[in-house]
Amino acid sequence: SDTPSLPDDGDNQIDMEMKAVWVPFMSMDMSNGEKGREVFEKKVDDIVENVKTMGFNTLIVHTRPFGDAIYPSSYYPWSHILTGTQGMDPGYDPMEYWVEAAHEAGLEIHAWINPLRIKAGQTPSELSSNNPYYMWQNDTIAENNQWIAELESGIYYNPAYDGVRKYIIDGVRELVEKYDVDGVHMYDYFYPTQDESFDKSAYDAYCASVEGEGEPLSLADWRKQNINMLVSGIYSAVKSIDPNIVFGISPQGNMENCEGMYADIATWGSTEGYVDYLCPQMYFTFENSYQPYGEVASEWRKLVSNPEIKLYAGLGLYKAGSDDDNGQWAESDDIIRREIEYAQSQEYDGFMLYSYDYLQTEQTEKEVENILECINQNYQ
Repeated sequence: SDTPSLPDDGDNQIDMEMKAVWVPFMSMDMSNGEKGREVFEKKVDDIVENVKTMGFNTLIVHTRPFGDAIYPSSYYPWSHILTGTQGMDPGYDPMEYWVEAAHEAGLEIHAWINPLRIKAGQTPSELSSNNPYYMWQNDTIAENNQWIAELESGIYYNPAYDGVRKYIIDGVRELVEKYDVDGVHMYDYFYPTQDESFDKSAYDAYCASVEGEGEPLSLADWRKQNINMLVSGIYSAVKSIDPNIVFGISPQGNMENCEGMYADIATWGSTEGYVDYLCPQMYFTFENSYQPYGEVASEWRKLVSNPEIKLYAGLGLYKAGSDDDNGQWAESDDIIRREIEYAQSQEYDGFMLYSYDYLQTEQTEKEVENILECINQNYQ
């Protein structure tokens, strides 16, 4: 399909509240290279300076990538990205430096967490002895042996259990109490599988607990309820500490995939008490035959119906100039720019680019030039 027409508003200047860049753990990973405080702080300084100079206003920083943390935590081991070994104290507080550097540059910073992921494939290569994966297996409490699930794709916290949800929520509470972050950001890791065996014992226990009280929820609705309790619990914890800190989620742009992960996007977009913003990952071109960007962006605009909930466009800068999607991304060097303009025409409140590493590559150079021209017209 053709690019949807934009309203004739002169130069389509972009004046949006949110102009953010995701900074994934790979952007600050020191596990296979030079390590230490000076190296880390130099990485942070470079990222902050570049993002500020380019005209963005917010950093979405990977703070808890693998059931670990880039700060001293009572709940999670030190991340392996700092020293190469999970659980090893790097001797400084990386998160403290991130917050100070961002704020000194006038940027907002959102702490990005992956709530359920402990290990993805072979990353990290080894889990520390103080990882809950081992702690819960080795204690004397039988129930918490079920709190973690192992799949071919990796190891995950199981959100079916009250204790797991509380653990994750308490971890967010700790993060927000310790650091002057402007937001907490959850990426799209919800249920990692649709396999009924993933949480069968918990679901059977639930069904037994409501016997005689009416029909139990279906497995799908029960799983969706579990995720909703986690999401609303995080929201409440954040707001109880500081109502000005925002909590947002970046679900997959494909709504069917969200349903398959038991992410209740319709409730989150319409009902207060879950999120302050949604940022669907719409990593598609306008010409995508299955998920054309214009149609997907319009569907999300309709879904986020509560005016108190912000809607941001998650855009796949990493695809620009590549041969992804049968070469569609290589056909033009202003796809992301047009997507930002279209989002503004649909009354989106801003956008986020994935990811920082693609702001300065030969592959994306022309696309980035067009993006920067677009977002900085009002800010000379």
